[in-house]
Amino acid sequence: MLGRKEEPRRKEEVFKKEEVKRDKVESIIGKGTKVEGNMHIPGSLRVEGRVEGEIKAGGDVFIGEEGLVVANIQARNVIIAGEVQGNVDAVEKLEIVPTGKLFGDIKIAKLIIEDGATFKGRSEARKGAEKTPTDQKKPEQEKPK
Repeated sequence: MLGRKEEPRRKEEVFKKEEVKRDKVESIIGKGTKVEGNMHIPGSLRVEGRVEGEIKAGGDVFIGEEGLVVANIQARNVIIAGEVQGNVDAVEKLEIVPTGKLFGDIKIAKLIIEDGATFKGRSEARKGAEKTPTDQKKPEQEKPK
């Protein structure tokens, strides 16, 4: 009986892990599509069209060569091959490939900017992937002296 009760739990745990696979893209904004507003995505997103507003993803965000994002992005990893006009908060890694352009500030644990890529903004390093984009820091003034 114990084996039978534990078996469904294992399947659920495996299912949850598979939902947010790094290779899998759950949502796609296709070429020629324009989206305005705030997007909250539990998994990964690929943008080949235009997005204006805000993107918060639990997984990765890929901006294709034809993609244009005029929004702040919060995600686990962000890969830019198109153009982003906004701030990027990547828990793990931000990568800008040769065709990519980023105009905005970044907060990242790992940064890769390939030859030919454009980045204009400020950067803040994150100490590893221990914090999520929604974590709040307490101001330095609150520390006892």
